[in-house]
Amino acid sequence: MLIKFSVSNFKSFNNEFIFDLQDTNGYEFNKTSVKDGIVNNALIYGHNGVGKSNLGLALFDIIGHLTDSNTNESEYYIYLNALSKAETAKFKYEFLIDSNVVIYEYHKINRKTIIYEKFTINGKELAYIDRNISDEARVSLRGTENLKTALANKELSLLKYIKNNSVLEKNIENETFLHFFQFIEGMLFFRSIQGNMFLGVESEKIVLADDIIKKGNVSDFEIFLNKAGVECKLLVVKEFDKEILSFDFEGKPIPFFQIASHGTKALTLFYFWLQRLREKSKISFLFIDEFDAFYHHELSTLIVEELKKTGVQFVLTTHNTSNISNDLLRPDCYFLMYKQSIKSLARSTSKELREAHNIEKMYKAGSFDVK
Repeated sequence: MLIKFSVSNFKSFNNEFIFDLQDTNGYEFNKTSVKDGIVNNALIYGHNGVGKSNLGLALFDIIGHLTDSNTNESEYYIYLNALSKAETAKFKYEFLIDSNVVIYEYHKINRKTIIYEKFTINGKELAYIDRNISDEARVSLRGTENLKTALANKELSLLKYIKNNSVLEKNIENETFLHFFQFIEGMLFFRSIQGNMFLGVESEKIVLADDIIKKGNVSDFEIFLNKAGVECKLLVVKEFDKEILSFDFEGKPIPFFQIASHGTKALTLFYFWLQRLREKSKISFLFIDEFDAFYHHELSTLIVEELKKTGVQFVLTTHNTSNISNDLLRPDCYFLMYKQSIKSLARSTSKELREAHNIEKMYKAGSFDVK
């Protein structure tokens, strides 16, 4: 699980920006939204331009140099903060992996060029390089004794180099190291606004309808759409050597994407990834930007409930205040974001919040403030 994240000098983040998921309260309701004292289900609110999307991009910068998954390079063309005098963007992640605290921090001057890396497990340094001083790395993982530690290629991550060029002995530290990589490889970011963009998990784009057909999930997708309020029947029509997902109007098929609304297309994208969320160990962490941009508020609630069923740690950004309810999550799972800070509702008021409180009404009345 992701415990804590900080970033500075990246896109809209000039000074250090900290997103802390372990600052929780002991609420006795919606307990599954917090696991091991860490927020498992988070919703982020904030005005336009505060950096909600950039927070997601910052969190997923890590997949660019540690995995071979999709990175969508155009999203990182503007990298460093325009106002900062610092030469590097700094990232620091704290994870809970196999009950061990894993901290990984690195500095970059652009999307590809890595200047500094440090990796620790339970406070013990296991990998370190600072190219401002030397290209020589320090590596303490068992099984790397004969590994060359001079790493002049600044576009090659020390951690990825270790993973791909070592036969690690079987011990707790090495297993945690490999499970850390599994977590990173399972991170997924997607959004449906401004096109169907995603980061992580897959190495290339996949046609949504073809994937649903291939997995044999057309009937389940039909059930999902009807549950979401899109009354329809679906069928697959064969044209030459191609199968086309279609709406069934009493025997008359019409290709699905020719008449599907924006909301239905957004639901299709969500279902596409939901298939993978339902696969055990496929996705470890999910970030959906403006997750309900095309949804009615009741449908937004349904989507959150579907995500909760998967057990996957997720972070969603939204402007829909109707989701702020103790029936859905709890005050330490709703976050208010400003340009310089982000805190949960529970940490944004001196009042004691209880299950019976209408926290949406309190939010609209200005009862919470993190500035």
